[in-house]
Amino acid sequence: MMLETEVTVDPAIQAALFARVRRHTGIAMAERKWTLLQGRLRRRLQALSLSSYGDYLAVLDSSNDEVGRFIDLVTTNETSFFRTPRIWDYLWHGFLPAWYAAHPDNVLQVWSAAASTGEEAYSIAMLCEEFREKHPEFRYRILGTDIAGGVLETGRAGHYLGRNVDGLRKARPAMLEKYFLGVDEVYTASPTLRAAVNFRTHNLYQRLEEPTRFDLVLLRNVLIYFDEPGQETVLENVRQSMSPRAVLLVGESESLNRLRTGFAYQQPLIYRNDRPPA
Repeated sequence: MMLETEVTVDPAIQAALFARVRRHTGIAMAERKWTLLQGRLRRRLQALSLSSYGDYLAVLDSSNDEVGRFIDLVTTNETSFFRTPRIWDYLWHGFLPAWYAAHPDNVLQVWSAAASTGEEAYSIAMLCEEFREKHPEFRYRILGTDIAGGVLETGRAGHYLGRNVDGLRKARPAMLEKYFLGVDEVYTASPTLRAAVNFRTHNLYQRLEEPTRFDLVLLRNVLIYFDEPGQETVLENVRQSMSPRAVLLVGESESLNRLRTGFAYQQPLIYRNDRPPA
């Protein structure tokens, strides 16, 4: 079936699809992103035997199930184990020892707030397990959330293969050997790791319905997809779920310096919640 070309798509349909991206995810897409959006939706139109993006828009607006598939398609879900070494060095040498010294009887609450397929959450879990070997009384819990429910299934299953496993093997081979079981090139996170991490769907444009106040939040490489008002909304929603003085980690290309937030700069990529939740 022949799809309409980029040239023939009605600009009003393009604008409507951009509006649906923002409505359902909070992500701001401009006209220059049309080729990207079109490419991500093309296979879905073919699967539904639709010949136009206008027809797809009608399906999207009439089906909650399609909204979920749409979110999975339009969100970027690229991650890896122990991405950005300086973050993990800070957690190991700075954050974990300091937090445990100040809260020896508490459970460390961690939120991987754009968890994708779970590599970040399991990286934290491995680091915490290593720390617990040195401090047996140390306890922790990790919540991994993402707006794209489909990718979270990988995290729940804990199955990994391909370049992410290759990256972990290259960067931290001992941890791959210690915390994953490899069978036919598929590596599965250990029961210990999977028991420590809970995955659930969440839209960062909304407050997290969770009574827990988090001591550490990783919100990395997601703010770049929002405009400034959207970034401030997301950051405030996240902050409301954090303990006073809790730590927020952001991505390499992200900064809060020009935004109105309740976070105080600590060092590159690292901020602290400077106000208590409302």
